[in-house]
Amino acid sequence: MDKWEKQEKNKFEEYKRKPFINFADSMNRAEIGDWNALAKGGYLTTIVIIVGLLLFLYFR
Repeated sequence: MDKWEKQEKNKFEEYKRKPFINFADSMNRAEIGDWNALAKGGYLTTIVIIVGLLLFLYFR
């Protein structure tokens, strides 16, 4: 079990004990987003993000 899986397991156990923490965490992620999911992507994800940003800046 790696560090990320252990952290997710601990977070899930805490959500069981205190359900409103889950709601607050969901609201924060909806407003801010979860950058860890993007960071775990491979080269293809990084290339798509960079091309998307360049296109956005070009057509803005």
